[in-house]
Amino acid sequence: MVKKTVKSVKILFLIDSLPRGGKERRMIELLKGLLSAGGYRPEVAILSGKVQYEEVFSLGIPVHTIIRKVQWDPRLFTSLYRLCREVRPDIIHSWGHMSSVSIVPAAKMLGIRLINGSVANAPLNLGLRNKKYLWAKLSFPFSDLVIGNSRAGLRAYRAPEDRSRCVYNGFDFRRVPEAASAEEARARLGIEEGQIVGMVGAFHPRKDYATYIRAAIRLLDEGRRATFLAIGDGPLREECAAMVPGRHQNRILMPGLMRDVEKAIQAFDVGVLATNSLVHGEGISNSILEYMALGKPVVATDGGGTPEIVEDGRTGFLVKPLDPEGLAARIAWLLDNPEKARRMGAEGKHKIETEFTISRMTEHYIEIYQSLAD
Repeated sequence: MVKKTVKSVKILFLIDSLPRGGKERRMIELLKGLLSAGGYRPEVAILSGKVQYEEVFSLGIPVHTIIRKVQWDPRLFTSLYRLCREVRPDIIHSWGHMSSVSIVPAAKMLGIRLINGSVANAPLNLGLRNKKYLWAKLSFPFSDLVIGNSRAGLRAYRAPEDRSRCVYNGFDFRRVPEAASAEEARARLGIEEGQIVGMVGAFHPRKDYATYIRAAIRLLDEGRRATFLAIGDGPLREECAAMVPGRHQNRILMPGLMRDVEKAIQAFDVGVLATNSLVHGEGISNSILEYMALGKPVVATDGGGTPEIVEDGRTGFLVKPLDPEGLAARIAWLLDNPEKARRMGAEGKHKIETEFTISRMTEHYIEIYQSLAD
C-alpha cells in the first residue's frame, strides 16, 4: 500500500491527448494511485479534444481541454499561462514532447516546478533531425526533473544525469481476469484447436507486425496447428492483413482493438512483441508487462528498454530486429517445450509482482513530488 502523504500537493498533469496508449494509461493509473494515497489535488489539461480514456472524467478531478487550431498554435502559450495562473499548481507534470515544450514559458514565468515526463521510448542514433529529440533538447534545460520509463530511454535522449530519474511502468493486478476467461476468449474469437501465440499493439510503424506475420506464416507452413493473434488497430492494419495468404486466414487473426485485452492474453501460450528497434526502441512496453503479469513467456525484439524487463532465457527470449526466422525459432521452442515455457512465465510474473506494480510506480512518483514540493 502507498503511504498517505503529509503535505498536500497540487499537480497539473499536461498531456497532448488521451488516445488508448501506454503513456496515457500510465497517467490514468497514476492519477488513481494519487487519489487513493490522499493529500494530492491533481488536475488534468489536454491539448486536444481527443479522449479515448473517458474514465478520466469519472475520477472527480478538474479536466481542462485546450483547443488548438493547428498543431503549433501560437495562442497555446498564452492559454497555458492563463490556466497555470488560475490553477496555481505546485508542480506541472508534462507527459509528452509537445506539452513539455509548450509549458516551459508558463512554468518559468510563474515559478512552478516542472517535471518533464516525455521520455517513453529509446530510439537508436537520435539526432537533431528527429523532431522529438529536438523538442527534448529544447525542454530539458528548463525542466526541474526529466523522467523516463526506462534507463535506455534516458540514455538515448541524453537526459541530464543530475536531473533525471527512471520510473518503471506499473501493472495493476486487479486487471487479471479469472482463469475461465481463457476458454471464453477462444470461443469469442473463433479460435480453432491448438496453441495460441499473440501480439498486442498498434498497427503503426513503431511496431513490427510484418516480421511477426512472416514468422507466423513460416511456422504454419511447417504444419503447426497454432493460431496467431494480432490484436490492435492502426493505419497499417489493412496492409498487414494483405500479407496473410488465403491458406492461413483462419490461423492468423486480427480482431481489432479489445478493451478487455487481458482476457485474450489469458489464452496465450506465448506473448510476442516485435518492434523495429533500429528506428523505434521501446521504453518499457505495457504489452510485455501484461504478458508477464499473466504468466506468459515472452519473445520480444532486443533493444531499447526491453532487456530491462525481459531476461533472455529466463522470462522469455530476445531476438534481433527484423528477423522473422529468429522470431519463429524462439516461438517454436516455447511451443515445443510447454513445461519450460510455463516456468519462464512464472518467473516473469514474479518479476512484475516485485518490480513493476502500480503501487511501486505510484510510490516512486510520490517520493519525487514530495521532494520537489518541499
